[in-house]
Formats: sequence, structure tokens, C-alpha cells
Amino acid sequence: MQIKFDKLSKIIEFALNEDIGTGDATTLYTIDSALQLKAGLKAKAEGVLAGTEVFKRTFRNLDEQVEVNFNKTDGDKVAAGDVVAEISGPGRAILSGERTALNFLQRMSGIATATNRLVEAVKGTKVVILDTRKTAPGLRILDKWAVEIGGGQNHRFGLFDMVLIKENHIAAAGGIAKAVRLVRGKDKEKLAIEVEVKNLAELRQAVELNVDRVMLDNMSPAEMKEAVAFVNGRVPLEASGNVTLENVRAIAESGVDYISVGSLTHSVQALDMSLLIY
Repeated sequence: MQIKFDKLSKIIEFALNEDIGTGDATTLYTIDSALQLKAGLKAKAEGVLAGTEVFKRTFRNLDEQVEVNFNKTDGDKVAAGDVVAEISGPGRAILSGERTALNFLQRMSGIATATNRLVEAVKGTKVVILDTRKTAPGLRILDKWAVEIGGGQNHRFGLFDMVLIKENHIAAAGGIAKAVRLVRGKDKEKLAIEVEVKNLAELRQAVELNVDRVMLDNMSPAEMKEAVAFVNGRVPLEASGNVTLENVRAIAESGVDYISVGSLTHSVQALDMSLLIY
């Protein structure tokens, strides 16, 4: 993913303003403005690190003099007890930025960790793990960045960069063929078209329309295997719906090309870390 750092800066600024507001009362009243501090960032669980740049920029948004030196880089594995980074500089900036910086880092690392576990579970198959649009509002750029760091790939970023004709579009438009025809008649940009199908009958319709990808929605691995055999390479197939670490291998072995997983970003378990003053 190509990160637009102006957007990143706006996200960080909004988050800091949300937390600090008119001022960090506790820090302003207890910490002298001249005090310099050192702190260590410690991992309290095993996982994949993600969000180091966001962590650094959060502190530097408050004070350019804050130094953050990571011992590991995005994508590296961390273990409980690892000192991941050292932070030094003006004490007020470190204490005021601590929670926001950790919130970003822990969420992104949690997403990267969950993604990496799925990627490892399907190793040896051809399948690619994808994210979805089920991201935290306003944090999509970070959520999808974390998926990439964890070894997955990004599905469409938003509603503007790909056509995904889902069940409700099909019902409202009057069928798969009509929905695809409407898109092709109006889309001057010629965006890629993906169609969601619930069964083999709908799959046959989609394949006949020469779309760019077909999503198999909530099918069993056995049904997916049948779908793969029918398609025979004519169109890439994406499995979606209720994917877990326990069933992802069986889904991958059905022969699909992609597996999209909403839980990577909508049910994040943050990677536990803490920042402690020396």
C-alpha cells in the first residue's frame, strides 16, 4: 500500500486532539516543562510488530525533540518481555502522547499478528489472504497497512476503486446479469467487476458474464471445491464468510485463489504492550 503521509498526519492530529483536548491536566500539573525522560516499550505478548512509523510520528507531533529508537521493524516477530523500543526526550510530550501512540501500535500489531497467523496456516497453498472494508471508521489506511505488514493483501480500499456487486445490489437491480449490464453501461473508468454468489447456479451466471472475480459467499469447502472444478481457471475465485483460523486451511485446500477475512480488522485483539519510564 502506498501511504499518503498527509492523511496519516491528519489521523494522528485528530487522535491527539481527541485525547489531550485543552491540555493534559495531570501531566501539566505534575511534570516540569524542562524535565527529560527515558522510557522503554515492552511487548507483553507474542506477535507481529506493526505501526512503528505511526508510533514515532505521534510523539513528534507533540514535540520534535522526542527520540524513538526501535530495536525491531514492522513485520518482525516479538516475544513477551522483549524491549521493542526506547523513547527519550521532553517528559511532557512522552507522557501526553503515550496512550495515543500505544493505541495505534497495539491495534496495528494485533491486525498484523492475526493476519500472519492465517498466512502461516495456508502456507503451501496458492491462496492469498485479503482484508475487507470492515475497518474502524477513519482508520482504514492504518488497518489495511497492518494487514500488508502481516503478510496479507488489500482488497479494494473503498467503494470507489472496484465494483463489487453483492447480494443487495443484485436484489435491487433485478438480477446478476442486469446488475453487471448496468455497471458496464455506465462505468467510464472500466473498473474491475466482482460478483458475489451464494450457490453454483449463480456462479454459472457470473462466469458467463466474464466478470473479473467471483466471491463465493458462505459456501462450505466442499461447495467451493465443486465451484473451483466448474470454473476451471476461467475466473479467480474468492472465498468469504465466517473464516477462522480453524477452518482457513480447509478453505484454502478447496483451490480458491483468495480468502477475504473481515475479522482481521473488525474484531481486533490488540497486541499487549506497555511503555514504562526508567
